[in-house]
Amino acid sequence: MMAAGLLQSERKLPPTLAKVLVYDLLFGKGLHGGGHGKALVLKHQARLRAELARLKVRKKVNCNEDLLELTGETAPALQIPRYVRVNTLKTCMDDVVDFFKRQGYSYLGRAASMEELSSLSGKCFIQDSHLPDLLVFPPRTDFHENQLYTVGHIILQDKASCLPAFLLNPPLGSHVIDACAAPGNKTSHLAAILKNKGQIFAFDLDAKRLTTMSTMLMRAGATCYQLAHQDFLAADPGDPKYSNVKYILLDPSCSGSGMVSRLPGETRTPNSDRLQDLAGFQRKALAHALRFPALQHLVYSTCSLHQEENEDVVWAVLQQHSLVFRLVKVLPSWPHRGLPIFPGAECCLRASPAETLTNGFFVAVLEKQPAGNDRTSSLPV
Repeated sequence: MMAAGLLQSERKLPPTLAKVLVYDLLFGKGLHGGGHGKALVLKHQARLRAELARLKVRKKVNCNEDLLELTGETAPALQIPRYVRVNTLKTCMDDVVDFFKRQGYSYLGRAASMEELSSLSGKCFIQDSHLPDLLVFPPRTDFHENQLYTVGHIILQDKASCLPAFLLNPPLGSHVIDACAAPGNKTSHLAAILKNKGQIFAFDLDAKRLTTMSTMLMRAGATCYQLAHQDFLAADPGDPKYSNVKYILLDPSCSGSGMVSRLPGETRTPNSDRLQDLAGFQRKALAHALRFPALQHLVYSTCSLHQEENEDVVWAVLQQHSLVFRLVKVLPSWPHRGLPIFPGAECCLRASPAETLTNGFFVAVLEKQPAGNDRTSSLPV
């Protein structure tokens, strides 16, 4: 990367350290700690961000995530398939399948096993066995120049990232909060489930990410959303405009430890202080979400593998609200469940490259329960 070379040339910063620092600044959660490496990156951050913007223009992508995938920096040692979500706001599954057939792809029907997914190669594709609007192609199949992608008929979204909106499944006309919404794939997925008939309140603190998100949502044909440049924790649950919010999707900032490695040797393991800070924010966000008076269903998700950000957060908050909310057991056929650290943790879902051929993810579904019921319930999907 030219930017990393810039840092190396000035003070002979080691190449790996230079790449990690630039990645954290441009694609990660920001720079932490001190040292001359951080100072050097911050000195050049304006030029680094300008180079990134020019690169995205040249590659014709809007999101940093798309750029990373396009440059091949997301390829893990264990390759996961390319997942393509059919955007039902603009098209339908049959039309997309026919389009790819005309482009010379062979359609193999609906997946029946993990072996079928892991063995995909060449110009073959399959329909996912869990998510009806998801198609699966061989790893690293590139669709960034494909007509369906450029006009918003398909969304390049990992299967695990599709689970939160799919499991929340708000009915038409619902009012929904997407509490930490950018870059917007989950928001567009919610809009597709709602068929643009309802209202999504989408929060994010980062103005630049919201601007990018707005562009992506317009390309996807979403119209039922209202963007809020605001910390979700500052939203007043008693505000009348949220009085009909029965569904909340909470995908808060996390360590990102479940995302496939983007740099050689990258572990994405935060130090214990950082992990505790993240878990503290996640607990506050989940407890805050449960305060919305009309709330009936909530999905909590992270792209983290750490128990501290997943089961521990859900258990800590659930103990405070166990008389009102309970965990719902979803997707009984899903092979990878929550860690058994509290009763009912098996209701939660986990995902990983090895177990589910996806990025690492965690999902918990909570619902308001009638008084006197058990703490968990079953909701087959």
